[in-house]
Amino acid sequence: MNFVKTMLASMLGSLITIVVLVFLGLAIMTGIILAAMSDDEVEIKKNTLLCLDLNKEIVEHKNVAAAIIAGAVILGVCIIIAASIAG
Repeated sequence: MNFVKTMLASMLGSLITIVVLVFLGLAIMTGIILAAMSDDEVEIKKNTLLCLDLNKEIVEHKNVAAAIIAGAVILGVCIIIAASIAG
């Protein structure tokens, strides 16, 4: 009897997880679709995260933190590429 209760509890937990993830995925997809259908023009301001001149930050301003982040991003991309090649 204990096996049946454990199995049913696991099945119920999996079902609840699946339902929550499906609704979360649908909400994200709806948000993406609505954002894509919007006619608003997006303006990217200078020196924000989307438009950051790392060369100027690292070389001219001697920003060590920006250099460390840039190096970490490059190493991360290298690890992903190596893992995809290795299979």
